[in-house]
Amino acid sequence: MALMLNEIYQQPRIIGSLWEKQGDAVERVVSDIRSRDIRFIILAARGTSDHAAIYGKYLFEIKNHMPVGLADASVYTIYDSTIKMDNVLVIGISQSGQAPDIIEYLTRSRANGALTVAIVNEPDSPMTQAVDHTLCCCAGPEKAVAATKTYTSSLAVLYALSSALNSETDCAQKLAGLADEMTKTLGIEEYIKSRVERYRYMPSAVIVSRGLNLCTALEMSLKVAETSSIGARGYSAADFLHGPIGSIHSSDPCFVIAPPGKALGVMGESLKKLQDRGAETVVISSEADLLECASVPLKMDAVVDEELSPMLYILPGQIFAYYLSRARFMDPDNPKGLSKVTKTR
Repeated sequence: MALMLNEIYQQPRIIGSLWEKQGDAVERVVSDIRSRDIRFIILAARGTSDHAAIYGKYLFEIKNHMPVGLADASVYTIYDSTIKMDNVLVIGISQSGQAPDIIEYLTRSRANGALTVAIVNEPDSPMTQAVDHTLCCCAGPEKAVAATKTYTSSLAVLYALSSALNSETDCAQKLAGLADEMTKTLGIEEYIKSRVERYRYMPSAVIVSRGLNLCTALEMSLKVAETSSIGARGYSAADFLHGPIGSIHSSDPCFVIAPPGKALGVMGESLKKLQDRGAETVVISSEADLLECASVPLKMDAVVDEELSPMLYILPGQIFAYYLSRARFMDPDNPKGLSKVTKTR
């Protein structure tokens, strides 16, 4: 089995055991958050990890009622500014823990008064030396260039931290249940494999979702772009209607990610607008009314709480990206011109 596909299949096991491995570390972070009277959170990340940060922003604001910002590392690394960080929690997210700009953001934020946490898959990486606390993804070595299991495990760490901050006691059970649903969802592989040839020559694609699953649209678009060299673009369904929908023409492929939850109604409206423009709509959902309207339905048999759904709904996107790359006679494990660790300033 190819590296990327093998790592996709490892995800349920990793998610299901995460609280057992990191629960105590999460509780220590929560204790420090409370003792430091943290009132604001900043998430610092790049690439796939930046999509995890977007999930964290929604999660902490919805569940924990704390304002959250996404860091601009260049404020420190290029503009050499100083930011007052009292009562601020800064969380850096990185698969490798080697991103120089994120490390500098954490280092300087800590010096300016912030409480700092690293979410990494490499517990002995340079980033862990720059922070007060480290939370490990516990995903094991990820050998494929395109991140899969480190992405979902980063989401799971953020979910665990949010749950613990709310004094919820069922995080372990919810992650274990999610792992079971992820295993069920991987059964969609053959269905996707049988239909991916249709999109082999598409020059571009649009992927839309909303709210907690904005990260899913962005991450799926990145996986398709990385592995197949296609100009895939991910959007919030709301932002998409503010202009970009004008670029959609008849038969353009548009992927709609629509799990059940509070954002579902908006996604139904977005699907209708895409159909009005003649787009070919690939709908990833468990909801029969949306699937019936799709050009190509990707039916999700599993149903979870909306706040957990990004870890579930990215699976069809990862599988689609893998098989599309293979259909285009490309190597999804080692995309041309990309490397596992990217260092930016």
